[in-house]
Amino acid sequence: MSNGPNAPPWGDRFNVADHLLGCNAGRGDKLAFVDDQGQLSYGTLAQRVRRMASGLRAIGLKREERVLLAMHDGCDWPVAFLGAIYAGLVPVAVNTLLTPDDYAYMLEHSRAQAVLVSGALLPLLNSAMLKSDHEVQKVIVSQPVHPLHPAEIEFDAFVLAHEPAVRAAATGPDDPAFWLYSSGSTGRPKGTVHSHANPYWTVELYGKAVLQLRENDICFSAAKLFFAYGLGNALTFPLGVGATVILMAERPTPEAIFRRLHGEVGGLKPSVFFCAPTGYANMLAHPRLPARNAVALRLASSAGEALPADLGERFKRHFGADIVDGIGSTEMLHIFLSNRPERIRYGSTGWPVAGYRLELRAEDGGAVPDGEPGDLFIHGPSSALMYWGNRAKSRETFQGGWTKSGDKFMRNADGSYTYAGRSDDMLKVSGVYVSPFEVEATLAQHPAVLEAAVIGVVDADGLTRTKAFVVRKTGQQVDEAELKAFVKDHLAPHKYPRMIEFVDDLPKTATGKIQRFKLREAEAAKLGKV
Repeated sequence: MSNGPNAPPWGDRFNVADHLLGCNAGRGDKLAFVDDQGQLSYGTLAQRVRRMASGLRAIGLKREERVLLAMHDGCDWPVAFLGAIYAGLVPVAVNTLLTPDDYAYMLEHSRAQAVLVSGALLPLLNSAMLKSDHEVQKVIVSQPVHPLHPAEIEFDAFVLAHEPAVRAAATGPDDPAFWLYSSGSTGRPKGTVHSHANPYWTVELYGKAVLQLRENDICFSAAKLFFAYGLGNALTFPLGVGATVILMAERPTPEAIFRRLHGEVGGLKPSVFFCAPTGYANMLAHPRLPARNAVALRLASSAGEALPADLGERFKRHFGADIVDGIGSTEMLHIFLSNRPERIRYGSTGWPVAGYRLELRAEDGGAVPDGEPGDLFIHGPSSALMYWGNRAKSRETFQGGWTKSGDKFMRNADGSYTYAGRSDDMLKVSGVYVSPFEVEATLAQHPAVLEAAVIGVVDADGLTRTKAFVVRKTGQQVDEAELKAFVKDHLAPHKYPRMIEFVDDLPKTATGKIQRFKLREAEAAKLGKV
């Protein structure tokens, strides 16, 4: 295993899309991706990526211009993402569960010149474009579900209409390659800018050195490609070693996951499965959990939130495969602190990944002794360049080679680290950050709601769920189901509170600020945890 970063394969020039295609130049007939509609060999993938690059250049897009990528996972996704990068453009991969308001903000913020979108999401993007003052030049639609407008272009026809680009754009390792949006405590997403070099480091330092992925692996990620976690799991890691990937467009319900684990897509059974703890908990609680001999798992991976020890142990007992738990971030692109296949300590997040340095700091910036919580800072080669157009947040997060994670951890005597919670009030639910302020503001828009406070509550599986405390206006009535539906109508579905309790008032400071910590303490007392 590597003890640190290897010598990179570049001088002044490096294009990560070209690099990943080059890793598989001798695997033309091997299956790269399979989804519910079809499959791509490595040879066909390379041709389609180069055709996409040529097409994007032909419609007048220039180096470093942004392209919004709002697509469900499928074989067109890697073609779109890698094709844009190959052309020297910057794809902005966005969550497919957002609202038109969210997309309108991202279009304006990124100044995207084109949109690559799944047909099922086209109505949302059209609504976003009507709301936005930013004008998009081209809209390219994958698997349209309705007849297209003359200004819209069908994805497959667009790809086939252009000859493959002869060479990749002459980008450098530090040039912007793609964006991923990271949520902030204000609820406004931050455009996290990653370089061409960053995916190379995550492949080498984590995909190869820690997970030890290999060419004969079949990878399946419940986490979607627009997440930093899913992007590594289902694109850069497998392409870095020549593995095969199963892509799934639908929501990662236990039933959908089980169909893939059973080999019902392409006749392939995954050998490596990637999921978040909430997904594992839902799987283990399902009455039709597959038997051990019905699957072909050799390894599972977890990230997105801390994995409770009991979940890992129950999964291992049932399937005979360990869950390798780790933590990464959008800002660091993938995992920098992790257990190892050969060294698992359930209940901890493991040890620093070779090539990364970690520090726990007190509020005054000083060192924190073992066993006490501190703010986690990371130093490593895959850190993002910046948050686009947000200098204040960039300076706060990216500090002289160190990246502030926003998480608190404790270091154990054996050098492993244990998660101790968020450094602020942000909640991480099902692997996705949720801003309590955004949910509270939405609840307050309901005519029957006076005010609301949102906290995270740990359930029986040790996972965080959102709970809202709501004060109704005098004489007004509203029930839990109505409020949940109201939030779902106004925000991305994953942000709605799973529990709602109606109260007469909320604890506040003398200046009127809501004391969420008192609500958290009261909930913990109910569960006998304090």
